Amino acid sequence: MTIRILPENLVNRIAAGEVVERPASAVKELVENALDAGARRIEIAVRDGGQAEIIVADDGVGMTADELVLAVERHATSKLPGEDLSRIATLGFRGEALPSIGAVARLTLASRARGAAGAWALAVEGGRKGEVRPVALKEGTRIEVKDLFFATPARLKFLKSPRAELGHVEEVVERLALANPGVAFSLNDGAREILRLPAVPERLARIAAVIGREFAANAVPIEAIREGIRLSGFAGIPTFNRPTAQMQYLFVNNRPVRDRLLLSALRGAYRDLMAGDRNAAVALFFEVPPEAVDVNVHPAKTEVRFRDPGLVRGLVVGAIRHALSQAGHRAATTVGASALAALRPQSAPPGGTFAYPPSGGRAIPRGLAEAALGFHAPLSARNAEPVQAPGGEIPDAAEYPLGVARAQVHETYIVAETADGLVIVDQHAAHERLTQEKLKAAIANGGIPRQGLLIPEVVELSPAAAARIATRAPELAELGLVVEAFGAAAVVVREIPALLGDADVKGLIRDLAEELAEFDTAHALKTRLDEVTATVACHGSVRAGRQLNAAEMNALLREMEQTPLSGQCAHGRPTYIELKRADIERLFGRR
Repeated sequence: MTIRILPENLVNRIAAGEVVERPASAVKELVENALDAGARRIEIAVRDGGQAEIIVADDGVGMTADELVLAVERHATSKLPGEDLSRIATLGFRGEALPSIGAVARLTLASRARGAAGAWALAVEGGRKGEVRPVALKEGTRIEVKDLFFATPARLKFLKSPRAELGHVEEVVERLALANPGVAFSLNDGAREILRLPAVPERLARIAAVIGREFAANAVPIEAIREGIRLSGFAGIPTFNRPTAQMQYLFVNNRPVRDRLLLSALRGAYRDLMAGDRNAAVALFFEVPPEAVDVNVHPAKTEVRFRDPGLVRGLVVGAIRHALSQAGHRAATTVGASALAALRPQSAPPGGTFAYPPSGGRAIPRGLAEAALGFHAPLSARNAEPVQAPGGEIPDAAEYPLGVARAQVHETYIVAETADGLVIVDQHAAHERLTQEKLKAAIANGGIPRQGLLIPEVVELSPAAAARIATRAPELAELGLVVEAFGAAAVVVREIPALLGDADVKGLIRDLAEELAEFDTAHALKTRLDEVTATVACHGSVRAGRQLNAAEMNALLREMEQTPLSGQCAHGRPTYIELKRADIERLFGRR
């Protein structure tokens, strides 16, 4: 087979396949061009999900007739003033978007340069350029893309339905709008307006408009800078989580990215605050010196490479953990809303009973809705005697964020009265978080106080599990757990962390043995400290089913108020649900 040079039209179509994967890719490139042109208003219209037609109009600086001709040539760009690829400060710089789109579609460019007397238009069809002609147009640029992929019919087979493709277009526009709150965006599909985002002076207003007011109400501000890299934005509190990563918005120098390093850092920041199958909701914006990041590693510019990835990862994890710690015992407002939805009657059938909708799985503890239905005087009276202060006064619920304990339900849930409603606390989940935070604080301060067992506990295991525990004995001792090998298939536990009290020692050792099977033996346990302390805390916490008196319940509430991250347990479940009085009144038809 002989070597030959490919024809130019085929080269352009191959390049188009790298840059324009679907209609949303074309929209992204065109909107980025508009932003680089200094547009303050961008209007996007699509038909049939963008396959039939895409129109992007802006009020940017525009182009002259000569610039129109150059704009559709490969590797022609106005966004790279020099030849230094290490200092790229624009969104589009490759000079491939317009010629790539023109190679596979019917492309028409119309533009009027700022201050120019007239406007000019140029058509490109399947890579063939027409002649420049005068048109009527106000200052700015209008680009029309029709019959996308008509020149490469095979690509059409890979497109989804118009509705699905429109969804991808909407996501692209939303992400670019998040990065540019000072620019007005609109998107319509010819039949209806899908997005209308006016320019706003602050980022939080745009975030609320795009991601939702629920996110804005359940997120903490992030602000950190390290060695010239600035991180800002908002991170959702752990109990405001999602089953997918769809609500993770990441930007590097205003460029939307899906970077593996940043996604991994996010998982690390939320490691012991969220269940493994849940995802955080964040909107994070990185300002990085151009020489410290390479944005030229992907044709579609969706990935970046940092010069110092360790610095960036540490910045993400440290900033988010600090912000979440500052949030204290806060839990997501959506948890209470989900509980109310589970309790709200939908209809009353002839039998007189009510049908309740599903609670959404993790929203509230299983069985709580049913327990609330049967909440009557004999049940609610348990442990409900008022607690007196040293001076003989009864505590006022208004004095405390989590209120004053009034009852214990099913020996598992604490019911507390607040100034404006009530709080329901999962006693085991709450105490588990408190214990874990104490363990981590003790480790940070030099070591965990230990208590010896009056009778050492012998735990029988498989030979492999016993070997894993015995091998890690020196490291476990640093965590307050003193163990020794006891034959080939058992270990003996002599001391445990003093914080654990009457812990389930056998269950703890068996769970640790299972976890150690997944750990890399080359790394110290301290690299997985959150997971280990979570396991230890779980077995040393107040168990569900244990009766608490009012003093114990109130002590737990006060400690939650003073402990960071106490709004969720180590597994990411909420430790409490807050129901406002107005919501409860609506539940019973009083409002």
